[in-house]
Amino acid sequence: MKFAEHLSAHITPEWRKQYISYEEMKTMLYEAIEQSPSAELVDPDILTRYFTKFDEQFFHYCDKELTKINTFYSEKLAEATRKYSSLRSELTEALEVEMPYKKRKLPSKYLLRKKNVPARKIQELKLAFSEFYLSLILLQNYQNLNFTGFRKILKKHDKLLSVDFGAKWRSEHVETAHFHTNKDIDRLINDTETVVTQEIESGDRQRAMKRLRVPPLGEAQSPWITFKVGLFSGAFLVLIMTVLICALFHAPEGNWRAAVRLYRGPFLIVEFLFLWGINVYGWRSSGVNHVLIFELDPRNHLSEQHIMELAAVFGVIWTVSVLAFLYSNDLGIPPYAQPVILYSLMALFLLNPTRTFRHEARFWTVRVLGRILLAPFCYVTFADFWVADQLTSIIPAFLDLQYFFCFYTKNTNWYKITDVNSCIENSFVIRTLVCMLPSWFRFAQCCRRYRNTREAFPHLVNASKYAASFFVVIFSSLTFATTSE
Repeated sequence: MKFAEHLSAHITPEWRKQYISYEEMKTMLYEAIEQSPSAELVDPDILTRYFTKFDEQFFHYCDKELTKINTFYSEKLAEATRKYSSLRSELTEALEVEMPYKKRKLPSKYLLRKKNVPARKIQELKLAFSEFYLSLILLQNYQNLNFTGFRKILKKHDKLLSVDFGAKWRSEHVETAHFHTNKDIDRLINDTETVVTQEIESGDRQRAMKRLRVPPLGEAQSPWITFKVGLFSGAFLVLIMTVLICALFHAPEGNWRAAVRLYRGPFLIVEFLFLWGINVYGWRSSGVNHVLIFELDPRNHLSEQHIMELAAVFGVIWTVSVLAFLYSNDLGIPPYAQPVILYSLMALFLLNPTRTFRHEARFWTVRVLGRILLAPFCYVTFADFWVADQLTSIIPAFLDLQYFFCFYTKNTNWYKITDVNSCIENSFVIRTLVCMLPSWFRFAQCCRRYRNTREAFPHLVNASKYAASFFVVIFSSLTFATTSE
């Protein structure tokens, strides 16, 4: 792998502009060679003056880059030092011991009495040290990448121009630069490992390092994942075209409106997953640290390809279910058993309690959805209100879920349905309430955020906005009910 690709793959996205501008510097070198006067047409003195002038510009640019890197490294190192002191103080306070009986010369088992420290506080400190350690590794990675970048570009300079000025400049400036010579980052890493081992994990270094372990930074996406995304996406596109063609020429017995309502909700979820994958790709490409923002495990989380793979797999399952519904008579299967199987598979995947099938992502999703359902009784994180905001965009999926349960309570014969519309016409109140649920979740979250922060803006303002949507839903439902009559 060329260094430019290596650098691009290993940078910390939100620090993108703070790294060495390797590509720009390489472009400067190649343009200087291409635009240089021909040695056969001009005097050697003219050629020498040309490259001397270029070297002045090039090394001036190098100096600017070096200053930028030194400044950023110093700022981040100072920030890390302050953060370490703060975490150590919190940890010391949490694990503080009292010795009220020391003067009485009681047995040693009575000398130390640990404070009643909330388990949640200890867990928060464990996570904080884990995240802090990751930030230290990223800063160390920043240090190493930039030094390698200078070494590579200056070596390229000397090779292309057949001089040794680059090696001299590196020896005089880069190898003595603060970002390279300073080893405080190594000390902070060692101190953090020691603290977590001795004070959090009771001397168990193996357990401590398992908590602190950082995967290879910038690790390339597995070709197997890329293959599966392409395979299932291609299969989904072929199958969706097949569904459209078969729907035109092979309509099963029954009411189409019921089939559309039964299958529309799962399709919206598949679409939601696919668009979420696109979002993650956009965030990562733009340098947005969504892992930190959504409080995901930086050591084990899904990439955009994993999410798209999941969407494609469920897209294939959805299309197969629709085709089985269309050809149910030929297969000898009750047509209206197919939606039940589809919903059951999706529910089993999400609620599967075993540690299989992307269990970390599934458990995270269940926790977030649980906090959304329990709003305003749970503390609201960014992930909670972001996901709740997305739910307001797929209200038809909520209505279709209500229709699904109502439909199967009124139609026990899965070969031939008898009641299609009563779940809509006679369920005015319940459908109105279901339609209001996403807005209620956001309203309750805003109220909880105001309770925690006492900030009227933006929380009460947002709560008012979502409360106004209740009236929109109610009057829209009344209009629909009046029109139906």
